[in-house]
Amino acid sequence: MRSLSCCFLALVLFASCDSNIIKSEYRTLEDGVWNKDNILEFSLSEMDTVNQHDVFINVRNDNTFPYSNLFIIAALTTPEGEVTKDTLEYAMSLPDGTWLGKGSGSIKENKLWYKENIVFPSSGVYTIEISHAMRKNGNVSGIINLEGITDVGIEVTKSTP
Repeated sequence: MRSLSCCFLALVLFASCDSNIIKSEYRTLEDGVWNKDNILEFSLSEMDTVNQHDVFINVRNDNTFPYSNLFIIAALTTPEGEVTKDTLEYAMSLPDGTWLGKGSGSIKENKLWYKENIVFPSSGVYTIEISHAMRKNGNVSGIINLEGITDVGIEVTKSTP
C-alpha cells in the first residue's frame, strides 16, 4: 500500500509540473514598494536558438496598489549588445475595481505578455531589464515609490502552436 501511495504522489507531482517553462524567476520588492530607479534585471543564458518562446512579465500586487493599470518599461539586450526597449501598459483591475490575476486573499499574480513567439537568434546571455513608468495625470516626473507591487518576475516558456 505504501509503494502505491508513493507512486501516486510521484505521478501527481510529475503531472503538475509545467514542462513548457524554461525559466521562472522573481525579485521581491522591499516593503511592497517599487522605486522608479529600481531597475530589475534578469539574465537568460543557454537559450534555444531554433524554437520559438513566449516571454511573460509576472507581477504580484496587493490591495495597497492604488491604480487600475500598470505602465512598465522593459528592455531586452542581446549577447551582441543590441537593445529593444518597450513601454507596456497592462490592466490590473476591472472597471468595477475587481483585481485581475490569480490568487486568493490580498495578493494577486498577473502573468503579462511581453514577447510572443520570439526566437533567440544567437547563443549567449540575454538580459531583460524591467522598471515601472507610472505617472499621475499632469505630472511629468512620475511616481517615485509605487506602492502595492510585492514581486516582479519573468517567465520564459516554449511557444505552443
